Amino acid sequence: MKSMRRALIAVVILLSVIGLELWAIAPANAFPGDKRDERCAALIAAAEAAAAEGEPADIPQDCMPDTGMTAIEMRAAEANMEAHPYPDVEQVPYNEDVVWTRAYRRMIGHVVIYDAPNGNIIGELDAGYNYVTVISAQDGFIQINYGQWVAEDHITWADVSEFSGVEIHTQPERPFAWMLAEAYPSRFPGGPQDKSAEIIERYTLMNIYGIEYVDGWEWYLVGPNEWVQQIRVAKVKPIARPEGVGKHDRWIAIDLYEQTAVAYEGDRMVFASLISSGLPQWGTREGLFQIYDRFEATRMSGAAGQPDFYFIEEVPYVLYYDGDIALHGTYWHDRFGYRQSHGCVNLSIMDAWWMYEFTREEPYTDAYVYVYSSGKYRSDLPNWARR
Repeated sequence: MKSMRRALIAVVILLSVIGLELWAIAPANAFPGDKRDERCAALIAAAEAAAAEGEPADIPQDCMPDTGMTAIEMRAAEANMEAHPYPDVEQVPYNEDVVWTRAYRRMIGHVVIYDAPNGNIIGELDAGYNYVTVISAQDGFIQINYGQWVAEDHITWADVSEFSGVEIHTQPERPFAWMLAEAYPSRFPGGPQDKSAEIIERYTLMNIYGIEYVDGWEWYLVGPNEWVQQIRVAKVKPIARPEGVGKHDRWIAIDLYEQTAVAYEGDRMVFASLISSGLPQWGTREGLFQIYDRFEATRMSGAAGQPDFYFIEEVPYVLYYDGDIALHGTYWHDRFGYRQSHGCVNLSIMDAWWMYEFTREEPYTDAYVYVYSSGKYRSDLPNWARR
């Protein structure tokens, strides 16, 4: 019995020594749930009280003014993960009858247009971002419109996304986000990717159970011992109803920083998804607008004679709200969560259809669109993270 007690005492002493060594090499930022969090507030207050007037406080190295999650908050987060492993939302189901109402294709290079297969030349289209819908094929030619044919070697498949957003039936109790740049999670905020964990794929939807700050970046707790940096995700951020929007009105909030869209009925969130807004040189204008025109499908073109020339037929589910700027479906890229457009708000076809239906009937046809930015893009982003 005595030998067993001595063995237990030895183990306790050994663990205490290890704990002291780990404390000595711990990073300056408090680790979430560490007991240092429980005492840092008192130490910071004492340091600030002792500092001479006008002089910075001598805050202990293992504390910082914003210590992030406390041990109590970590325990609550762990209970939350177990009870709510996934966001309490319902993904809009992918529907081929909505997405593939037309045969979307991309045109490659400088295109000559004929009046029939091997017929007369009736026009040309400069190389650019050119997309069409296919009607039929014959003798090595593709019919793109009535009386318009192009050689089939100038036609390839479009990158039609199967992504769709989520309907929200009960107001979220915790924030959620989509993964944009796939990665392995880190075991602690600011840490390296844990290659032994399961990789988090692009477009994975995750709850955010807690936030820590490392070197000015937010790190999100998305699972047990799983942390991801904010630049890898698009986070849904609820906002207050803008002045001028009634408590029974329908409105759509476009967050240019997070690249998300959230639909509301009054103060209630009902839908959320990813968008692609205007690139820096064609930024999407902020402000409060109203939908003033709509088309189930329409043609868009611009920048004639310029390298960024584009000609896109049958753009689906278009809601114009700011001059030539619209929310609309997009079949020519699958980069939602990143800026991509000439100023319009790109949505997947499923999401554009949802928005179209959300605002189809009176009195919601002129629903509000509120465009804002919840943050500022930093200049020190790595290339893969630039939105």
